[in-house]
Amino acid sequence: MASFEIRQFSCRSDNFGVLVHEAETGTTIAIDAPEEAPIVDALAAENWQLTHILTTHYHGDHVEANEALKARFQAEIIGPDKERLKIPGLDRTVAGGETIDVGGVRVEVIATPGHTLGEVSYYLPEARAVFAADALFSLGCGRLFEGDAAMMWESLKRLRALPGETMLYCGHEYTATNAQCALSVDPDNVALQERAREVDELRRNGRPTLPVLLEREKKTNPFLRADHPDLISAMGMTGADPAEVFAAIRKKRDQY
Repeated sequence: MASFEIRQFSCRSDNFGVLVHEAETGTTIAIDAPEEAPIVDALAAENWQLTHILTTHYHGDHVEANEALKARFQAEIIGPDKERLKIPGLDRTVAGGETIDVGGVRVEVIATPGHTLGEVSYYLPEARAVFAADALFSLGCGRLFEGDAAMMWESLKRLRALPGETMLYCGHEYTATNAQCALSVDPDNVALQERAREVDELRRNGRPTLPVLLEREKKTNPFLRADHPDLISAMGMTGADPAEVFAAIRKKRDQY
């Protein structure tokens, strides 16, 4: 049976680097490559050899170290076909709905466009983890740089459909600001109030707010609750389409 270890660490100003190691095969996967040195240091600390990079989307703060890590470790770089011309060092392309073998590790590819048109998330069912990069954040979601609200809402519903015991890993530490916005649109949500207090304490102690159980996000993240009657009522949008509710929440978050 597969045995997974996952390491998360800081990169750049507010990015997360993530390594997934499967002991039986020796496969070590980097989720995106935001910065070379922290990834190399994390590998060295565990005595792991990087074998693969799973790229979620083409933005520079997620692919900056692709070519350097490929040269150093001969790692295979896998990323979304829709962004194949924009991802440095890409070896293999994938699309949403595919299940792929990555060094003996089963990876399900989920199309999560909105932040960019080609972004994908990676779900590792055996590790009970999903890597959503800039599609879904704790208590938030990615800015709509290329897609629209309806597109992103469909993407988030795909992520929401994953089992509640799935651990959510994201691309950035934005949770404190996300919590402020979430409370402004869903102030009576007790689970959200509890999460916001936890986030405040974690950040005051210099600790990350991620990963987090997806089940908690389903109960607290307003972007995953755009079709929930309580949130729709709190937004004063009774009868509105969930995509419209989502768009209204996103507009509020853009102002923070």
